[in-house]
Amino acid sequence: MATADSNSSANVRPGGPTALRIVLGAQLRRLRETADISRSEAGFAIRGSESKISRLELGRVGLKDRDVADLLTMYGVTDQADRDMFLEMVARSNQPGWWHRYTDLMPDWFHDYVGLEEAASRILTYELQFVPGLLQTEDYARAIASHGRPELADKAVEQRVALRMHRQKILARPGAPRLWAVIDESVLYRPIGGVAVLRGQLEHLLAVTKQRHITLQVLPYALSGYAAESSFAMLRFEEPELPDIVYIEHGGGALYLDRSKELELYGRMFDRLTIDAHTPDRTRQVLTKRLAEL
Repeated sequence: MATADSNSSANVRPGGPTALRIVLGAQLRRLRETADISRSEAGFAIRGSESKISRLELGRVGLKDRDVADLLTMYGVTDQADRDMFLEMVARSNQPGWWHRYTDLMPDWFHDYVGLEEAASRILTYELQFVPGLLQTEDYARAIASHGRPELADKAVEQRVALRMHRQKILARPGAPRLWAVIDESVLYRPIGGVAVLRGQLEHLLAVTKQRHITLQVLPYALSGYAAESSFAMLRFEEPELPDIVYIEHGGGALYLDRSKELELYGRMFDRLTIDAHTPDRTRQVLTKRLAEL
């Protein structure tokens, strides 16, 4: 957004506080650039630094009413209606999401992913080891959360399972995102939770593939590991202020990639995966055959 006029993209109302912070940050950056003001000058105006402005514009930190009001004044936004709209979005961006109740169970680096997932219009995911979280059954999720000992599941495990089940509600809401998942064939044979749990999980996968907004493909053993070496997810958004995000988990945290070269690389990876994988119709046949074996 170059100017805060009546057609301002401040009218955008994406789905969660994380997305709102990114939208607001992008709008403030464009206002600053239009006013030909440097990050260091903007930082000084709000009693901060250049790095604070950078984090604010990337949506990496929460926004304060006073800081945003001072920046709007510095950037020449004087119309009260426009200022009120920005500040109302600041207030909404600081409201906790539904996942706030699970904060003590979630690593810090996962909070933003849940918020972005809520706002996404398309979710592309590739999984090497497990069924994607949005498609897991409760028993399958419990087996993972309990490290294979569901009979010993405590309150914390049950809360993690509840969090995963709650995340899945985005697929049942009006205007649900399009989910396109590619899973390695080994996932169909890895007995997470035992044979009965795996059977129930595969039956669930067959059922969800009947939904028009969900596409599932199985990558055969013969082509496994060529197009991509690790699991990842790519989130895409309708709002032009929100860049695509590639999310990659690792043992100690997660990476959020949004540079154009990185997005292009992972976009090509996912395209290759969908070409190498069985078609959705063939995938249903593979699932049916595997179920018969069980």
